[in-house]
Amino acid sequence: MGYQLMIGHQVEIAFSTTKLRKDCNDDARMIRRYGPLRAKLLRRRLDEIRAADNLGVLRMLPQARCHQLHGDRAEQLSVDLDHPYRLIFAVADAPVPRKADGGLDWNVVTAVEVLEIGDTHE
Repeated sequence: MGYQLMIGHQVEIAFSTTKLRKDCNDDARMIRRYGPLRAKLLRRRLDEIRAADNLGVLRMLPQARCHQLHGDRAEQLSVDLDHPYRLIFAVADAPVPRKADGGLDWNVVTAVEVLEIGDTHE
């Protein structure tokens, strides 16, 4: 797992790089890097993840549109920021919780690693 940052109510958040951890932990730095709107939405999404009992809770928030990506990003998930930008992360539980059919068991996930803030359609 990457650089540890925040431990929330239940879902732990780690970051893949020190730079990303710093960008997401300092509001002034976040605004400089991403602008006021994206920074506000990013802070909201990180707070939502941190406050959730598990990833299944986040999946139920319609404004976040938490979903699993496809193709070469099949093991990654994202939540909406300002279009087309998303907060992209991966399950950090080891092993990754799976249902009997092999799909992700969202209700058991309690750790994520933030990978990037970006546009998955580029």
